[in-house]
Amino acid sequence: MKASFIFWLMLLSATALPQDTQTRIKKFNLQKFTAMEGYDPVSYFDGSPAEGQPSISFLYKGIRYKFTSAKNLNLFKNAPDKYEPAYGGWCAFAMGETGEQVKIDPKTFTITNGRLYLFYNFWGNNTLKSWKQNEKILKAAGDKNWEQIVR
Repeated sequence: MKASFIFWLMLLSATALPQDTQTRIKKFNLQKFTAMEGYDPVSYFDGSPAEGQPSISFLYKGIRYKFTSAKNLNLFKNAPDKYEPAYGGWCAFAMGETGEQVKIDPKTFTITNGRLYLFYNFWGNNTLKSWKQNEKILKAAGDKNWEQIVR
């Protein structure tokens, strides 16, 4: 019921939101306005991604994040740009290769230069492996493609 209320509240107030927040809601990889399939973005930087708790969540520019602890929530609040995933949480390899918004396996990730990248990893196709073979070129293309998507 609470998630449903939040959904309708955000939908009804979408026109009152700043343009960048509206764009984020439309373009980010979300499930019920929640990013990263409910995983705690700070937990990735500890090397062990974990699902956050619904009771420990934070709405940042229209995107809901869940956390495993109040400590992680506070770390995120103090530096959200550090912890938000690249490309709105879509598969980094696909964003770099074709510019497509492809689902991710939240347990398949890398952190490069302090930035979190998530990847598709299903049916024997782990795109993190392909990313690592050509990371520099894929990252440059992914940055350009994502900029066009959110423009």
